[in-house]
Amino acid sequence: MSPRDIFALRDHLGAELKGRTLSDAHDVVSLTDILSQTVLGGRLRELSGRAVLLKLSDQLRSGLAMIELDGIARRMLLCPPDLNPAYLDALIADAGIDAVVTDEPDRWAETGVPLVVTAQLPLQATAPAQTECATEWLMLTSGTSGVPKIAGHTLEALTGAIVAEGPARGPAPVWATFYDIRRYGGLQIFLRAILSGGSMVLSDPHEALADHVARLNARAVSHISGTPSHWRKLLMSGSAAQFAPAYVRLSGEIADQAVLDGLKAAFPNSSVGHAYASTEAGVGFAVNDGLEGFPADYLGNRNGVEMKVVDGSLRIRSTRTAHAYIGRDAAALTDDDGFVDSGDIVELRGDRYYFVGRRGGIINIGGLKVHPEEIEAVINRHSDVRMSRAKSRKSPITGGIVVADVILADGTDQARAKEIRDQILDQCRAQLASHKVPAVIRFVETLDVTPAGKLARTDA
Repeated sequence: MSPRDIFALRDHLGAELKGRTLSDAHDVVSLTDILSQTVLGGRLRELSGRAVLLKLSDQLRSGLAMIELDGIARRMLLCPPDLNPAYLDALIADAGIDAVVTDEPDRWAETGVPLVVTAQLPLQATAPAQTECATEWLMLTSGTSGVPKIAGHTLEALTGAIVAEGPARGPAPVWATFYDIRRYGGLQIFLRAILSGGSMVLSDPHEALADHVARLNARAVSHISGTPSHWRKLLMSGSAAQFAPAYVRLSGEIADQAVLDGLKAAFPNSSVGHAYASTEAGVGFAVNDGLEGFPADYLGNRNGVEMKVVDGSLRIRSTRTAHAYIGRDAAALTDDDGFVDSGDIVELRGDRYYFVGRRGGIINIGGLKVHPEEIEAVINRHSDVRMSRAKSRKSPITGGIVVADVILADGTDQARAKEIRDQILDQCRAQLASHKVPAVIRFVETLDVTPAGKLARTDA
């Protein structure tokens, strides 16, 4: 492949596109300026052709470094902020890392990595870089214990769904996400901002939700994405009343009908939909009819994405998937036919498939397998419920029982607690098998969410 056949992120940042910015809670950087300025201290040439690990404490410098490195580095491994440092040595070996971009250079002095480059703001003037190669993007999977798997992507695969949708209509969008851009969901939004000619406002895990929303408004955010857990927290906070995006999307977890209806009520003039994607399978499809699940006719080959269900698990084959797991003992990413097994369990009801839960997230109740997400979807349908989490607790009789932690909507009369609990139980008994009905329902003030924006799941 010749250099002229290779496209990199910098090639979407033409100087004629004025006013585009990348910002966080502290800084605003012109995306046009990044073409003639550097966050890498003028050391981009030293990183040419290398396998680079990005380990930075903030998203802004991470995003700027991605733009500079794409088309220059041979490969780039994105490290999310919550990565366990104990895994770094294994990841460096598996990915063949020979350079690190960091804001904490002293921590790398004894690691043996031959090149350590410090990313810093403000930007420094530099000669414009020319695209040299097709950089391999390496991303870490989430939701597993032990060293995370490394999934290898091309920029073409990462942007396949974005390109398929075509350019944005109307004014240049201002994107935001509750995700971190070093995870697949957040990276998709970051890439959309770059390819759409828009700007992006980055999240900050230390920022109060009300302050975050105020910043989104100040930056005139028009398009925003997050997990259902992110959105439930926003709906519970009361801050949604101060926000009016045109485009609202959910992904990363099962989007049940309750959260979709809640968002449509909160943003009646917005386009509300949910998308299916994963680090390995890439972007699968979008659902924009306001309903949970997806139409059964999505199976087969649709818009270049081929899907089937095998033993209840959704499998995907397309040019948007990762091309391989990376590492010394890496497992095969696809089956013999080239399909990625998503591990997401679906169930056909009428003419629609519904997500039941993750194959690896099953809890055991008296020897019977239960998906906690299925229970939560029923609980969340109650009008006084904002959010719930089902889990198992050991029982000397059955071996395990279902326990559900429930957050009630703001303003709920606490004197109605018993009435609401009884209504939830009646609802569960009517819609679930008996072993799935919670034995205990506890009303709580908060539920933990992981750094990836997903509901934290542990046994009771």
